[in-house]
Amino acid sequence: MPAETGRAYLVGGLLRDALRAGPAGNAPPSFHDLDIAVPVLGEQLADLGQELARQFGGTVVPCPARNVARVVIKGSEPEQPTAMIDLAGFFGGFAGDAELFAIKDDLERRDFTVNALALPLAEWRPGPAAAWADGVIDPCGGRADLAQKRIRAVHPEVFRYDPGRLLRGVRLAGQLQFRLEPETARQIRANAPLLARVSPERVRDEFLRILAADGARGQLEVLDRLDLLGRILPELALTKGVEQPRSYHYWDVWNHLLHTVEYAEMVTRGHQHSAVYSLSPWTAETAAHFAPEAGDGHTRRTILKLAALLHDIAKPQTKQIDDAGRLRFFGHSELGAEMAQERLTQLRLSSRSIALVSGMIEHHLRPAQLRPGNEMPSRRAIYRYFRDAGAVAIDTIYLALADYLAARGPELAADAWAGYAAMLTYVLQTGTGPNPDAAAARPPRLVNGNDLMKHFDLPPGPQIGSLLAELDEAQGVGEITTKAEGLERAAAVLAADQGQPATTVS
Repeated sequence: MPAETGRAYLVGGLLRDALRAGPAGNAPPSFHDLDIAVPVLGEQLADLGQELARQFGGTVVPCPARNVARVVIKGSEPEQPTAMIDLAGFFGGFAGDAELFAIKDDLERRDFTVNALALPLAEWRPGPAAAWADGVIDPCGGRADLAQKRIRAVHPEVFRYDPGRLLRGVRLAGQLQFRLEPETARQIRANAPLLARVSPERVRDEFLRILAADGARGQLEVLDRLDLLGRILPELALTKGVEQPRSYHYWDVWNHLLHTVEYAEMVTRGHQHSAVYSLSPWTAETAAHFAPEAGDGHTRRTILKLAALLHDIAKPQTKQIDDAGRLRFFGHSELGAEMAQERLTQLRLSSRSIALVSGMIEHHLRPAQLRPGNEMPSRRAIYRYFRDAGAVAIDTIYLALADYLAARGPELAADAWAGYAAMLTYVLQTGTGPNPDAAAARPPRLVNGNDLMKHFDLPPGPQIGSLLAELDEAQGVGEITTKAEGLERAAAVLAADQGQPATTVS
C-alpha cells in the first residue's frame, strides 16, 4: 500500500476466518477476496485503486455510492481463481489516537460484530493468529461472538440502514454454522418488510448463496421463521397445510418441498457408505455434470436445489377431488413451470437458470412414469424421455430421486427405493452412455428430408416431418444404423399408412 495513503486496515471475512482458524492456523482462510479499509475518500480512493491495479495487473470497478473501489485481478493460469480486493474508504487522514477513533467508528457502522474487526495491514502475518491477534481492533465484541459461534448485529439500526443485511445475517450464520443471537433474530423478523426495498438482484444473490450451501433446508426454515422466505417466493406460503394422498406422501406440500431440497443435496453427494443414498447413480461423469457453473454464478447442483424447492408450487392451484374421491393435482407440472418462470424472472435470474428450473419442473413426473410395471423401461421410452427433457434430462432424474425420498419420508420402504433407484440408474446409463453430455447432442441423421423427398418422390410438408421423427427415434434406440435401413423403415411406414406392402423407390 503506498505510503502516502496513511495506515490501511485488513477487515472483513479473511480476518474473521483467520481468527476462527485458531492459534495453530488450522483451516487457513482464502486469500482471493480481501477487504481493506483505508482513511481516504472520493478521488483519493479511486486513485489508490488504480495504483493497486497497476501494481498487480488488475482492473478497477468503482462503486462510489458505497465509497468502495474494487480491484479485480485475474489469475495468471486458467486454474487460478480471480482475486478481488475491495478498498473501502473511511473518514480519516489522521494519526495516532485520532485515526484509531476513526477506524473504530467505521467498524461500529458495519453489520455484524464478527465482521466488525480490523488489523493494521502492516501487522498481518500469514500463519497462526497468535503472531498478530493482539493487534486486532474489536470495538463491538466480535471476537467473543466468534468464540461463542453467534451472529449478533452491531446495533439495532443496522437493518434499517441496509435491509440487504436481513438475508446476509441468515446466510452468514449458515456459512459459518453459527446461530443467530436471539435479539438479532428478533430484529430481523421485525424489519422483514424492509426487504421490499432491496434490489431483486441483491435478493437473488443472497438467496442463491444460502441455497448453495449444504444444510439448505435448515436455512430455508430459518428464513421462514424470520418472515423472509415468503417475501422472496410468495408462492411457497400457499403450500403450507396443503395435504397430499397419504398412500404416497408423508408430508404436506410445504414440508415435502423443503425435504426435497434436503434429499437433492444427498443424492448429489455420492455417499458410498450410506445404505440409502449410495443407491442413487453417482459417478465421476455425473459429478462433473453438476459441478460447472450453470447460471448466476452457481452450479447445476444449486439450480437443482432451486427446482426441488419449487417443483410442486402449483399444487395448491390444481388441487381437486376426482370422481373416485381421490386427491389429484392435474397439470401442476406445467403450471408450476410457468409460475417458476414468472417468479424467477422477477428475481432477475438469468434466462439459462430460469430455463433449467422450469424445464425440470415441467418434466419432474416423467422419470417415474417410464416404468408402469416392474420391468425396466424400453429403449424407445428412454429415448423419448431424453428427447423431450433435452438439456435437463439428467438433472430431472436426480430431482425425481429426491422427490421420491421426500414423498416417503420416514416411511421409506428399502426394497421399493432400491427398485426405483435401480430403474433410474438404468435410464441414466442407457440414455447417456459413457458420457452424460451425449444426452444433449443428437447424432447426424442417417436420412434427411431431402433424401426422403428424392427417394420416394414426396412433396415437402408435414408427412416429411412425421417420417423424420420416426426415423430419429429408430436411430436413437439403435433399430437402424445405416441409410439403407432408414429408407427401408420409411418405406414400411409409408406402406402401413396406405395399407400396402412395403416397397422402396429406386
